[in-house]
Amino acid sequence: MSDSSNDTLHDKSNPVAKSATANGHIQDKLIKDSIAHSQDISAKAQARNSATLESPAANDFTQAQDLPVGTPQGQQTIAPNDSADDSKSETTASNKASAVKAALFHERDDINNPHTPDTDGEEKTHFGYKTVNKAEKQARVADVFTSVAKKYDIMNDLMSFGIHRLWKRYAISLSGVRAGQHVLDIAGGTGDLAKVFSREVGKNGHVVLSDINAAMLEVGRERLINAGCNNVDFILANAETLAPFEDNSFDLVTISFGLRNVTDKDAALRAMHRVLKPGGRLLILEFSKPIFEPLSKAYDLYSFTALPLMGKLVANDSESYKYLAESIRMHPDQQTLKQMMEQAGFENCDFNNLTAGIVAVHRGFKA
Repeated sequence: MSDSSNDTLHDKSNPVAKSATANGHIQDKLIKDSIAHSQDISAKAQARNSATLESPAANDFTQAQDLPVGTPQGQQTIAPNDSADDSKSETTASNKASAVKAALFHERDDINNPHTPDTDGEEKTHFGYKTVNKAEKQARVADVFTSVAKKYDIMNDLMSFGIHRLWKRYAISLSGVRAGQHVLDIAGGTGDLAKVFSREVGKNGHVVLSDINAAMLEVGRERLINAGCNNVDFILANAETLAPFEDNSFDLVTISFGLRNVTDKDAALRAMHRVLKPGGRLLILEFSKPIFEPLSKAYDLYSFTALPLMGKLVANDSESYKYLAESIRMHPDQQTLKQMMEQAGFENCDFNNLTAGIVAVHRGFKA
């Protein structure tokens, strides 16, 4: 770049310089606002946790008996006690495994891992670039999101330069959501989409924010309660079976940046098809494959250098963000995911690339 070009950029009276400065100020404000919001949520969550020491039941998520009449049944976060047999020295390893399975997995309680050594044996799957037993993946993913929950929104703003908000806004524009409808937001975490859906469906509609991770769901609940969203329930649920929910329950099902972390994506897509009403719509917002090769190389460089560094500096966790970058690369590309949706029973499937394919919105309908 010539000296005259540099002078132009640093000339504060120049429109280009003014625009660059303004954009910088906007980005700085976005990051500061996100940090302040996250700190406020964390402070309120800590105060709430202190208060619930005297009343543990108040810390449960939505229970079945508390849900409005006519809405799907829910789950709570009471963990099963599987330590009783551990105190018996004579218990064999085989008996221990059976006892743990009986305590942790029930047909209607698929918060717990549906993949066990008994159901899947030594069958392998990927955890980022690592190969692990299927029975191990869910716990590993849970560790990642428990670690990053408190800093999740801040990191999203930093990693995407705030563009994730535009991606989500575009996905919502394709949702077709209307007043009075029932919406299920799977892996909804901190509640970005659920907050908007709460407003769109109105007092006669209903939104369920579900996640398999209690730490993420707690952040989302605090955020939406503080925002006055009183038509939302918060339910722990596993995307692979969505067992808390009845068939044909929802007009719209969404999953945003969560499908790539699911152990069995085909099973999850079938479950989403099951809980949708006839004519209902599925929206999947997820990282995908860039369609422009030079951008793909720059994206890889950014993902595997900048993301772990930001994770270390902001969330004190570089390994979790290394996994998240790897999980994006292991996720099916646009055409493959579209075919998987069709195999699960969805019709009129299509997808829209955003930011040259770094992200894609897939859409399908239940006949």
